[in-house]
This record gives sequence, structure tokens and C-alpha cells, in this order.
Amino acid sequence: MIKLLYFASLREALGAAGESLELPAGVASVGALRAHLAARGGAWEVFATSKSLRAAVNQAMAGAEARVAPGDEVAFFPPVTGG
Repeated sequence: MIKLLYFASLREALGAAGESLELPAGVASVGALRAHLAARGGAWEVFATSKSLRAAVNQAMAGAEARVAPGDEVAFFPPVTGG
């Protein structure tokens, strides 16, 4: 299992702050996880269409090639700006 967290407008679009997910076979990177989530369709397609979506694995910023393993916490969030 991995723990997924969704923040800001992403949380609002998906209607959830997070979930636990059994890591599917063949999903071993942030990029593959994004593709898996996007395949759910509907609002989840944001994972395929949003190029600015950020990710963190175990609270460290992570790119698409970052490894994901059972027990990890993966957070997704849009870019944040301050003012």
C-alpha cells in the first residue's frame, strides 16, 4: 500500500484529500503512478493533462522518474505562489 495525498485545487477537483492505494503491478515511478491515476477518467485526467502538477515522495520533491514503493507517501499538488 502507498498513501496518496492531494492538495489545494487538486483536492477540490478530486473531492478527496487522499487515499490508500495498493500499488499496481508495473507501477514503480511517479510518472507511472500519474498515468495509472489518469486512467480512472473524469476529474482524474488532470494527472495526464496538467504539466505543472508537482509531486513529492516521502516529503521530498520528486520528478516523474522517481521510484515509488510500498509504504511510501506520495503527495500531488499544483504549483503554489505567494503574494
